[in-house]
Amino acid sequence: MEVLAPAKFNRFLAVLNRRADGFHALELVSTVLEGMPDLTDHLVAEPASTFSLQVEGPRSAGLEATGDNLVARAWRLLEAAAGRSLPARVTLHKRIPHGAGLGGGSSDAAAALRLGNGFFALGLPEARMLALAAELGSDVPLFLLGGTVLGLDRGERVLPLRHLPLEPMLLVHPGLHVPTPSVYKALAAVGYPPVAPCPSLGPGQAPPWRNDLTAAALHVCPGLAEVRDALSALGGEPLLCGSGSCWAARFPTAMERNAALERLKRQHPEWGAWATLQNV
Repeated sequence: MEVLAPAKFNRFLAVLNRRADGFHALELVSTVLEGMPDLTDHLVAEPASTFSLQVEGPRSAGLEATGDNLVARAWRLLEAAAGRSLPARVTLHKRIPHGAGLGGGSSDAAAALRLGNGFFALGLPEARMLALAAELGSDVPLFLLGGTVLGLDRGERVLPLRHLPLEPMLLVHPGLHVPTPSVYKALAAVGYPPVAPCPSLGPGQAPPWRNDLTAAALHVCPGLAEVRDALSALGGEPLLCGSGSCWAARFPTAMERNAALERLKRQHPEWGAWATLQNV
């Protein structure tokens, strides 16, 4: 049995306050990027006598198939919920860049929950699956819903939104790794942005193009500015993906976006760059 684990894009990320437990209260609008093979991981389960995990693929470097891997952690939670062992040989094929702000690890965890639930016909309901996902990480529940999702609190409380097509966009990964905890710690150093929750949206209306973590991420990793400036020079409007290091940039038309992609590949062949689908 195979399950897909697509990347995601936060088109709106507001930091509302710092909570008493040290985490930050957020409001996010995220879109799961389905239909983009180059930004989609694959999980495959095969019958076995015990559980094992193997990680392979073009983006697998530096990732270990240990008990700390989110897929293994998701599998253990699923076993606890089922009240029995779930023996399978699971292979994770990685294509989403690690530490890019695209939610690759969280998507893998959500896919592992779906994979185990289906492979062993556990029949766990959506509410139980969402609760398990929230235990694994703030971004995991949104991947169980798919589509466009509103995330609240740390992002783990999720609500489905109406479909909001993306504008013509590029996603660019410079190969940098930005640790998410370091970015949140840097918020105090750079100054918290003004509190501005997402406004009420009418039918088909998109939220603001905003990421309150941008200044903190640039503080932690100044090299991110090179990507931002390159996208601006190509006529795009850049937006950091999550805590980085991937950037998105929207363009007025698909033709301008496609021309920018070709120029970017010539200028920076070492960067990964992808055009989003129009119907996502």
